[in-house]
Amino acid sequence: MQWLECTVPGGDDPEELCNALAELGVGGMSIENERDFHDFLENNRACWDYVDEALEESFSGVSRVKFWLSCDAEGEKVLAAVRAAGYSVETRVIADEDWENNWKQYYKPLPIGEKLVVVPAWEEQPADGRVALRLDPGLIFGTGSHATTRMCLETIETLAAPDKRVLDLGCGSGILSIGALVLGCKEAVGCDIDPKAPDVAMDNAALNGIGADRFRVYAGDILADRGMRAALGTNFDIVLANIVADVILPLAPLSREFLAPGGTFVTSGIIEGRQDEIEHALKKAGYSIEKHFCEEEWHCFVCSVRE
Repeated sequence: MQWLECTVPGGDDPEELCNALAELGVGGMSIENERDFHDFLENNRACWDYVDEALEESFSGVSRVKFWLSCDAEGEKVLAAVRAAGYSVETRVIADEDWENNWKQYYKPLPIGEKLVVVPAWEEQPADGRVALRLDPGLIFGTGSHATTRMCLETIETLAAPDKRVLDLGCGSGILSIGALVLGCKEAVGCDIDPKAPDVAMDNAALNGIGADRFRVYAGDILADRGMRAALGTNFDIVLANIVADVILPLAPLSREFLAPGGTFVTSGIIEGRQDEIEHALKKAGYSIEKHFCEEEWHCFVCSVRE
């Protein structure tokens, strides 16, 4: 089925415009404006350190309302009523599959490090001898193309061993913990504040032939929930935290309670300009920095507990 995406300039009061459009028979609407975008960023500052400049520019001076109509007589009738009321409407035709599948065309098998290749679930595995990590992230989690994920996977590749247990703090799609498992680690546990993460991560584990005997995932706030921290367990050989600097800061001292003697803490998601602050916090938490590297203005630290 095809749909008509309609865009109307929002002016100074897009909410008032929505009310007027509703009177004309328009159903679901979406408001896009610069003020709401910046309010959203400010209210969720702890979730990221960096916002893409092109994304910010795309909202500069913007105020618009979008709505969608079926490409049939009923949709044309509503559109005619909106235009007859004096509103300027830009339209474009979109199809259902545009929403569900078009993003997949941009994700292809991605070699990482010396051994791994991240293979989207809808792609064939390359015959290159690499260890495949099959992944279907959906639209909410990453696919391995980001520098922080690559650095973590490259580090995991050097640490993985059959007797090692892994904890993935902020696991998302499960890409890091599942990567550790396909590289030979014994067991992995993941957690994420997003309630969708357990289902997505366990589905991805199943794509790689990994079941609940080797992998389990929890949803919740590790910083606030002592019960969840207890459920995760202790004595992990590798603890991973690919998050953002503002979460890593309070997590650094907490992460030590999960590590086995001689274990390694790997943390990334640190944008250029925050690395010194994070290094100081790691050292204050009792870590020695074994390795610090940077790709595309993102930093990764590999740490051991200081004796």
